[in-house]
Amino acid sequence: SRDHHRIREKGIDQYVLIYCVEGCGWYRVEGQTYEVKRNQYFILPKGEPHEYGTNHYWTIYWVHFGGTSAHVYAKGAATPQDINITINSRIGDRINIFEEIMTTLQHGKELEDMRYASSLLHHFLASMRYLGQFRRAKAETEKDLIKQAIHYMRENIESHIMIKDVLTYVGYSQSHFMTSFKKKTGQSPWLYFNRLKIEHACRLLRTTDMKINMICYKVGIKDPLYFSRLFSKTMGMSPTKYRNSQESIKNLK
Repeated sequence: SRDHHRIREKGIDQYVLIYCVEGCGWYRVEGQTYEVKRNQYFILPKGEPHEYGTNHYWTIYWVHFGGTSAHVYAKGAATPQDINITINSRIGDRINIFEEIMTTLQHGKELEDMRYASSLLHHFLASMRYLGQFRRAKAETEKDLIKQAIHYMRENIESHIMIKDVLTYVGYSQSHFMTSFKKKTGQSPWLYFNRLKIEHACRLLRTTDMKINMICYKVGIKDPLYFSRLFSKTMGMSPTKYRNSQESIKNLK
């Protein structure tokens, strides 16, 4: 969102986690002002007056949490914490956990739903508090150039990355990379990346009630018209028709 601003002069009785995946912002707590940028998070202490926002734009995930273990997850996170993209960063996995929490709460109100969402929240918070362990649990052993590039694309599925970003990550020249990538996948890097974005969009259309103009931002495309054209070209139908077709399939089961 743009020009987002929140101030709580008396604080609240919960911790507040804010995870920035795009753009930048700032926050003020305990008399200190901090800048926060992409791939950083922070946790505002409970009971402390605070203020946060952005003067430009940012895309954030946020959650309020409490409980007997809350202080463990919040420890040391009042200052900006980096979640740098590496070969084992698992940023996409973390975001999927958050989306599953939201889907669970949207579609279920029973006690068991609340308990499941709470368990997922522990996993989400632990993926940040115990970053090394979270990454090591699914470490990649094969140092394959193309796998590294595809990994980077998946981790940046919600971002607008450029060829130079991928080249910096994999550490190869453009000509070598482009040739190797097409030989391995049969597609150029950007055609492949767009296909990943559309696959992600399809999943969101099937599993969430998110509006289409929000889904285009969730796959790193800021122009809804371009997103609709790209989706139609890839899937042979518009996003709306795809969602309706999936609903029809569900109703037949």
